[in-house]
Amino acid sequence: MTIINEKKATDLKTSDFYYDLPERLIAQHPSEKRDHSRLMVLNRAENTVEHKHFYDILEYLHEGDVLVINDSKVIPARLYGHAEGRPDAALELLLLRQHDLDCWETLVKPGKRARIGSRAVFGGGILVGEVIDIVEEGNRIIRFEYDKTKYANIYDILSVVGLMPLPPYITEQLKDNSRYQTVYAREEGSAAAPTAGLHFTPELLQKIKDKGVSIAPVMLHVGLGTFRPVKSERIDEHIMHTEYFSVSKESADIINSCKAKGGRLICVGTTSCRTIESVALKDGTIPAMSGDTGIFIYPGYRFKAVDALITNFHLPESTLLMLVSAFYDKERVMEAYHTAVEQEYRFFSFGDAMFIE
Repeated sequence: MTIINEKKATDLKTSDFYYDLPERLIAQHPSEKRDHSRLMVLNRAENTVEHKHFYDILEYLHEGDVLVINDSKVIPARLYGHAEGRPDAALELLLLRQHDLDCWETLVKPGKRARIGSRAVFGGGILVGEVIDIVEEGNRIIRFEYDKTKYANIYDILSVVGLMPLPPYITEQLKDNSRYQTVYAREEGSAAAPTAGLHFTPELLQKIKDKGVSIAPVMLHVGLGTFRPVKSERIDEHIMHTEYFSVSKESADIINSCKAKGGRLICVGTTSCRTIESVALKDGTIPAMSGDTGIFIYPGYRFKAVDALITNFHLPESTLLMLVSAFYDKERVMEAYHTAVEQEYRFFSFGDAMFIE
């Protein structure tokens, strides 16, 4: 099924979520140790701000809570090649969403070279793609061909010819691709990392479990919907691109059991939050479900299930910043962002974290 949120009346404009960020604060590489990044803690009940390190998250998690993580795995989704028979006609592809094993929705640059029937080669010809359809926003559906006697599946060949799809604001080369992957990543399919989860280590997760906190994996394959910029002046006119999600019965049972006993549901990242709010019933119960979600959460939205949120610092005027502003209070969140700039926190995918309780 496909889930789109109910529109809420709002006078908020995209420009209301702008803040000035010095370029030097955009993190170009991960912190040396995952859990040693900084952590800003916002307490909604007391309107307080604390400055900690991520490993201090243990202080704020309580026995009986449930931590919801997105275990989607980033694939080497960026491909560089050229039009078939034209080595001078360079092409760049970003794989966004799998339709079937060898057929993907993609973002192609330049799009004018990607007409239906056109073909492109990658890796010196070991991977060939043909455009078979054009969809919304100018994305292309491409069917790939490769030697199946040499490569078991598309993921096998992507490991050879594909690159990790780092955001364009990261200009440094990543020395270790695993640092753009959560330690609990499991199911391949994301075109970007669920970055709030990058701060966790296996050791920290074990300490969290030892404290009596349950961990419930859900899955949302991160695609264009999460990062597509808001181009409309009014935020309620923006349409989210849908992304595939799944909540297993096991995870739903863990969440519902913890909530029934008074524990908090704490989402790691906006993707986990969007998944939970996509499936939550009016009473906050979480059913097992899978499908597509285009939920767009912005101020005025009433959360049905999420009690606390771990998240990174997001781009100005982004849907991610709008979600965080909906979870707390827009003015408080923007104040916190200005404080983060003054305190020289590191921003975006490889940056520091925020915990809102």
